[in-house]
Amino acid sequence: MKSFLVLLGAVMMTVPLSAQQTFRKATTPAAAGFSAERLHRIDSFFEAAIARGLTPNAVTFIARKGQIVHYKAFGFSNLEKKTPARTDDIFRIASQTKLVTTVAVLMLYEEGRLFLDDPIAKFLPEFKDVQVLDGNGGTRPPKTPPTIRHLLSHSAGIPYQHPTVKEPNVYLSDLNGLTTEELIKQVAKRPLTHDPGEQFTYGYNTDVAGRIVEVISGKSLKDFFHERIFKPLGMNDTYFYLPKEKAGRLVEMYAKGEMDAPLTVHSSVSNRTFPIAGKQTLYLGGAGLVSTVADYAKLCQLVLNGGSFNHVRLLSRKTVELMSRNQIGNSFVWDRNDKFGLGLQIITEDTRYGDQATPGSLTWGGAYCSEYTIDPKEGIVMMVFTNVSPYAWYGEFVRKFRVLAYGALE
Repeated sequence: MKSFLVLLGAVMMTVPLSAQQTFRKATTPAAAGFSAERLHRIDSFFEAAIARGLTPNAVTFIARKGQIVHYKAFGFSNLEKKTPARTDDIFRIASQTKLVTTVAVLMLYEEGRLFLDDPIAKFLPEFKDVQVLDGNGGTRPPKTPPTIRHLLSHSAGIPYQHPTVKEPNVYLSDLNGLTTEELIKQVAKRPLTHDPGEQFTYGYNTDVAGRIVEVISGKSLKDFFHERIFKPLGMNDTYFYLPKEKAGRLVEMYAKGEMDAPLTVHSSVSNRTFPIAGKQTLYLGGAGLVSTVADYAKLCQLVLNGGSFNHVRLLSRKTVELMSRNQIGNSFVWDRNDKFGLGLQIITEDTRYGDQATPGSLTWGGAYCSEYTIDPKEGIVMMVFTNVSPYAWYGEFVRKFRVLAYGALE
């Protein structure tokens, strides 16, 4: 109960609505409440990690109340070519796509075009007769139908790797022309792994939600994102598929499955090249975007500001508060002891993952190793990006950055 009350109080401490600024560089770190000397620990940490072959690169971003105190690139975007990393490098952000799709769904919600507790089948008839595994090798109807709220909170029972499917699932990409509609119809044929609302099960939920955005809006998810979110916010380097003139800014994709293994170029052609190759027909609302740190910071700052950024309002303050409330009941996000709202993880007082982040802070990351943290009480947005998967050092990469960032806060 104590943790819940602390969490509830923390999520209400948002930055005032007047904070609709663009980012600006802090005159000094001290002016934004940071120690310059301690921020330098971040530089030393990543320089040492690159020298040891633990990571190919890293791009960092820390801003407090809109003032940027740390925005740097380390290492190489391509190790073989020794191409120096740049702050405007483009990364595959994988599951950080989920926050964008969540914002899109909630924009339609605010327009009165859906309720969060609408059944999925209201918009996607292929889910009309969806079943749930009964634990005895069979199936039965679910106790309640899966809803949009279940999708955005990953409690619908729709996993990535389904226990009844032997062949590998489509993960982040497909070069052969699979469409979002076709993929979601495949997902709809699989029984839910549990009754909706019963537990947190990470999977294709947000991809299904993205398809609902397409059905309601009459636009592809690519066009909806561009017209309604990216263009208004000035997210000019965020795409499902990169235009040719920006393809050279995409960082190389690496793998490091064991701590003592060297960094090697990723073996999957699809995972490496999907943003710039193939038929480019799959718009995955849960995993498909590429972006820069600077672009994604604008979306994070919008959440921090209560739904607006640079005088552009996409969501109301009350809707952002709703996003930040626990939607999974007594369940937890894996072993992290944290909760999940709509589209993002909520760090609790008893977190085993969020380290010094204020209870009520919001976070999520991508499978290729990228992560954001939004701290409403401190007014902080922080991010660190690289592209390595599988990555034995993932947890240390993202969490030690966050520890060092908070350690520099005066």
